[in-house]
Amino acid sequence: MNFLGIDVGTGGTRAVLVDQHGRVVKEAASEHAPFRSPKPGWAEQEPEDWWRAAQAAIREVLATSGVAASGIKAIGLTGQMHGAVMLDAEGRVLRPSLIWCDQRTDAQCDWLHERIGRERLIELTCNPALPNFTLTKLLWVRDHEPEIFARIAHVLCPKDYVRFRLTGTYAMDVQEASGTLLLDVTHRRWSSEVARIAGIDEAWLPQLFESPEICAHISREAAEKTSLVTGTPIVAGAGDQGAGAVGMGILQPGSVSATIGTSGVVFAATAAPTKDPLGRLHTFCHAVPERWHVMGVTQAAGLSLRWLRDIVAPGSNYDALTSEAAQIPAGSEGLIWAPYLLGERTPHLDSQATAAFYGITASHTRGHLVRSVLEGVAYSLKDTFTLFAELGIPVKGVRLGGGGARGQLWRSIQAGVYGYISDVLVAEEGAAFGAALLAGVGAGAWLDTDAACAAAIRVAEQIPPDPAATLSYADGYKLFRRLYPALRSVREGIPPSF
Repeated sequence: MNFLGIDVGTGGTRAVLVDQHGRVVKEAASEHAPFRSPKPGWAEQEPEDWWRAAQAAIREVLATSGVAASGIKAIGLTGQMHGAVMLDAEGRVLRPSLIWCDQRTDAQCDWLHERIGRERLIELTCNPALPNFTLTKLLWVRDHEPEIFARIAHVLCPKDYVRFRLTGTYAMDVQEASGTLLLDVTHRRWSSEVARIAGIDEAWLPQLFESPEICAHISREAAEKTSLVTGTPIVAGAGDQGAGAVGMGILQPGSVSATIGTSGVVFAATAAPTKDPLGRLHTFCHAVPERWHVMGVTQAAGLSLRWLRDIVAPGSNYDALTSEAAQIPAGSEGLIWAPYLLGERTPHLDSQATAAFYGITASHTRGHLVRSVLEGVAYSLKDTFTLFAELGIPVKGVRLGGGGARGQLWRSIQAGVYGYISDVLVAEEGAAFGAALLAGVGAGAWLDTDAACAAAIRVAEQIPPDPAATLSYADGYKLFRRLYPALRSVREGIPPSF
């Protein structure tokens, strides 16, 4: 008995085959074409390319695993959240998808806050309007491409478009739907009030399911293109953050993960929806029924390191750069990185925020630059822990994931900055792994998601904060907290207020 998890990411689609004991049997991936940015702050991808990559990844994992397609008992989907996929009545894509990092919708965010009221919108959806969310993207199309808006019959997110191509079914899980700004997160249903005021026809919105629920089956046409078996069930799955949390065992209140990929996310499971009145945190339904989660997002986390590498050491590998950074003392001798390359979500909600190094002197080296980027990203993620403390959200420990968990230096920096013992898992397989576990729950291999995670997830290492480094990071974090208001004051031409 095997389960297939499919992750429709930004850079590519990944397929992971997991057995009934929660062990990874095989994985395969297919890259996407780079996203297009016709104007600064814009980001678009072709949904057809996701479908092409999904077919390739599925065929490869079947061909190389030695597992017959008939041995796959269920499939789970996950992927990049918030992207707006607009289809006509025949299911044809109307335009390229505006994806999660697209920042063009400030005016639409302002319009929603004026029409609904910021506080009322948070009451209805647990979140304020942000450029990342799906609804604001739909409203941009309404305002700038009305001929396309008039033809919309269905709205999906990226992974749900791939499900549509696999099954012919329009469906979405409540965790993914939380990131559309059209969901009543508290009651796990579409918000008729938000849809009505925003001018979104509820008939466009797909049927909602809990993440482990079977919602569709592989069609004959898709079976021919993927080598899967017609009728194989597909569970609703979850967005990449929800599925990734399942893959790391972040299910119970008090459990927290800090994941560094292109973006960075601090994710905490909660027993009830916890709303930040200022909207600085996202409050979403969890991939686990009857649970919720809060999360803070740094837009350019791993992206900051990639950007620096491409600027100062093109072609170098990350290990070489971090080995230089490891020779630099904690605190980078006063050099601070503000990682706002793509604006920022938590806690600033500022799509116009810009990045900066502060404190550069003639004595600083490339190693200092690298270490300050690693530390600056961790400081930015610590902002979310600061909000957790403010809102009374418990933190019993932290599990590290993504690229930031693969290098010893960044692991130790995170433990010291966050101030918690930090776990590293035996195998941190990401969102596709979590999607496969959800598929196993849907197929009845495990009683529930907690049982699946208990069977599949093991801790390899615990990293305690280094006391001396923690003191340096505490000073660095105080300085970091002063950077954003100073940068904003420069941008807006007003005196800084600290």
